[in-house]
Amino acid sequence: MPASRKLQAEDARALLDQASKLIAIKGKKIREFSVSKSVSDDALAATLGPTGNLRAPTVKHGKTVIVGFNEEIFADRFG
Repeated sequence: MPASRKLQAEDARALLDQASKLIAIKGKKIREFSVSKSVSDDALAATLGPTGNLRAPTVKHGKTVIVGFNEEIFADRFG
């Protein structure tokens, strides 16, 4: 998939369907969602920016998807 292609809600849902946990970071606010059984509208909305595209950075680490950046969380997950 080309890097110039914008990922939208359907792409975010497909990514979350493969995950069991979502960590959504926006500023100082950190929200965690269990997405193993179903993806809630709140979880999906937490992955999208104001334009309706998947927010950056987005990282899939095992069964966890991390959207947004927090130095402490990234250091904990990736060393």
